[in-house]
Amino acid sequence: FISIQAFPALLDFPQEQEVSKVSCGSRHTAAITRNGDLYTWGWGKYGQLGHEDAGSSDQQRRVEVLAAQGLRAEDVVCGPWTTYVCVREQ
Repeated sequence: FISIQAFPALLDFPQEQEVSKVSCGSRHTAAITRNGDLYTWGWGKYGQLGHEDAGSSDQQRRVEVLAAQGLRAEDVVCGPWTTYVCVREQ
């Protein structure tokens, strides 16, 4: 059961993952950590979470495709059903 809610919720990131930027879309959220990892969660019907599927998630998940391509997230902006990420090669 995915209980995607339109109100704030506390999320636990691993201690070594300090969040530096956050952006919210209509039904999803994205966060960048200081080391350049991108985490997303929420409604993902149109692939806006970046996990190479259309699944939804109540918990943040790291966008593995960026790390696999040697990319570091620098900035993120979420739109109604989209997520735009500015990346840099590591």
